[in-house]
Amino acid sequence: MSIVVKPALESDGAAFLELVDALADYEELPRPAPDAKARLLADAFGDSPCFSLFLAHSANGPVGYAVVFETYSTFLALPTLYLEDLFVRPEARGTGAGSALFARIRAEAKARGCGRLEWSCLNWNQLAIDFYARRGARHLDEWRSYRLTSEEL
Repeated sequence: MSIVVKPALESDGAAFLELVDALADYEELPRPAPDAKARLLADAFGDSPCFSLFLAHSANGPVGYAVVFETYSTFLALPTLYLEDLFVRPEARGTGAGSALFARIRAEAKARGCGRLEWSCLNWNQLAIDFYARRGARHLDEWRSYRLTSEEL
């Protein structure tokens, strides 16, 4: 199966939202509410996008997506590309879609002059952990993730 990864266009919005719903289902989380979906589209395709969106296409249409945005490393004095989501529909796994998306994101980090590419992975998602390990990624034991939700802010 031939996979093509390209930046998403506004006309890809419905497909993107379907893939976000599929990720929520996979992670057994609630799907985004309609107002959140509207914000996702505005933040992806508005005048000042908050993130970059890439879709993996097979002959049957979009099968996966990746969302990235830049953070900044003061120690490197370079941007870091942060991978928020990389998702491939379960029925399309093993087709090379995940590999193609990840290769495109690595190339994007290089093209932007980033000093590193970073992401988080759920500790129960062994498929993803193994996927990243096969690509040379290393788990950072010395860092812990923290979060404040909107209620706590």
